[in-house]
Amino acid sequence: MSTPLTARIVEEHANAFRALPLAGAAATRRRTALAALTASGLPTSRDENWKYANLRPLERLRFIPAPAAQPLAATDLPAAIPGFARYVFVDGAFAPALSAALHSTAAAVTPLAAAPDGDRAPAAMPAQTPAPHAPADERFALLNEAFATDGAAIRVAAHHDEPVRLELVFVASADALTGASYPRVELHLDSQAQLLLIERHMSAGAQASFVNSAVTVDLGRGATLHHYRLQELAARATVFDTLIATVARDACYRLYGISIGAQSARSTLAVRLAGERADLTLAVVALGDRQQVQDIFARVEHAAPGARTEQIFRGISAGRARVAFNGKIVVGSEAHGTDSRQSLRGLLAGPEAEIDVRPQLEIYTDEVRCSHGATVGKLDESMLFYLLSRGLEPEVAQRLLKWVFLEDVVAKIGVAELRRQIEERLAQQVPEPAARAEST
Repeated sequence: MSTPLTARIVEEHANAFRALPLAGAAATRRRTALAALTASGLPTSRDENWKYANLRPLERLRFIPAPAAQPLAATDLPAAIPGFARYVFVDGAFAPALSAALHSTAAAVTPLAAAPDGDRAPAAMPAQTPAPHAPADERFALLNEAFATDGAAIRVAAHHDEPVRLELVFVASADALTGASYPRVELHLDSQAQLLLIERHMSAGAQASFVNSAVTVDLGRGATLHHYRLQELAARATVFDTLIATVARDACYRLYGISIGAQSARSTLAVRLAGERADLTLAVVALGDRQQVQDIFARVEHAAPGARTEQIFRGISAGRARVAFNGKIVVGSEAHGTDSRQSLRGLLAGPEAEIDVRPQLEIYTDEVRCSHGATVGKLDESMLFYLLSRGLEPEVAQRLLKWVFLEDVVAKIGVAELRRQIEERLAQQVPEPAARAEST
């Protein structure tokens, strides 16, 4: 699909990588991804799962990788979480001066720029990246594959005592007019491996950065991953994020997302429960204010018997913001015994705000237990009256009800210090009420 946008992407790619060697597996992957992207094009608002996303900024952004950034200090980063080895990437490039030693943990952590192709995690291999016929939902991962110059390849072997603890911090510092940031993570857990992973996306200043992130996750048989993702980029940033995961037999994936930053944010989550009794919990919070757009699409495929999914979304939209969550669960013909539950709830905190929640179920077998619920409304007037009758000020009462609304997700975060940091950030972001809410 040749369009002015894809033609510009091809031209910028040629200019950016003219000096790189043309041979090798990495070059082949770049060419394959670029060819697929050229053939299919990036998604548009006409694609059903992208109608709530803001794609207009793409017309004026630059796609070349951002130039080398100015050094950051450790004080520019959030407080480290005790017990976690931290690795920092600035505009997609590894920053060793701000990071732990690469061999300081039981996991094998390798910057992709320094990794021979044979040392990269299996999740990075072509079978795990979007195919040339990738659906529109995964095409931004092709853009990342074509342009990313660095990232983290992580492999975790089985350990029977404590899980490995890692924190990845991706900092965007460049303005979108000078280049893009391409965070990339290629993660593989061996059979029975355990990992606690914190993945942060933040800004070094107020620049209007363009971030295109891609994460591939491969969980081996019986592996356990608790994955905490925080998107708190600057107010003028634009971010597209794609996560593609495969969960094997008896593996457990706990995925928690907090999205509060950026002017325009789109997150695409594609999880395949490939083995029997694979277990997924997906819990997401999204806050929008002023003219923000927070759009999340989550597709979970049940491809084997006895798998389980719990999907929870809580979103608050204020000002003129739009917050959207589209949760799709597909139960294949071989996936008998599936247990799937969806709870999608949105809260309108302003007369011009918009919330869109959309649960979807596609079921191709009879032996399943699937349920879903979706609600959008304003604050509960009876609960508000109760709090006011107990002497609370209206603004305090409304903020308290909004906080309780978000706690369905926040309370599930099992790392105490991280949960405290998230609670502090959410307390700052929960929008002040402009007027007393009306019941619906």
